[in-house]
Amino acid sequence: MPYKIIVEEDPNGYIAYPIGLNGVVVAEGDTYEEVLAEIRSAIQFHIESFGL
Repeated sequence: MPYKIIVEEDPNGYIAYPIGLNGVVVAEGDTYEEVLAEIRSAIQFHIESFGL
């Protein structure tokens, strides 16, 4: 299931979080590509652990 992902730049890098997923899922990274990889991994872990 696709989720919209919000990516925000802050002074320390990037943060990302999905829209429409129950629970709290957040990732951070130094680059845009890194934060996207981290949030995809976090979403997959969240779904495998807690379901939708």
